[in-house]
Amino acid sequence: MEKLISCCGLNCATCDARIATVKNDDELRKATAEKWRIAYNASDLTFDMINCTGCRETGLKFSHCGVCEIRNCVKEQGFNTCGECHEMETCVIVSAVHKYVPEAVANLKSLN
Repeated sequence: MEKLISCCGLNCATCDARIATVKNDDELRKATAEKWRIAYNASDLTFDMINCTGCRETGLKFSHCGVCEIRNCVKEQGFNTCGECHEMETCVIVSAVHKYVPEAVANLKSLN
């Protein structure tokens, strides 16, 4: 399975927003927007906002990428991912992602 690891360790290759963008699939965009509106209490999220090639890739970014505290920290530190930071396992910024998606930590460790 393809892996495209984000700053926090999520696998962008399995993200519905990236898949919809790469395949230009409006039905998947609509389904993803509906799912994310509920999951993230984002009532203003529309299907045309579902465009992203991955937070570390060139190209389109989901609107959250611009304000993502994790991504911004990685960039400020000059890292590619949180996996390069010696504070990763105790970091309060990325801890919520790692708590709910523990495979993100394994993804980051596999890069080193």
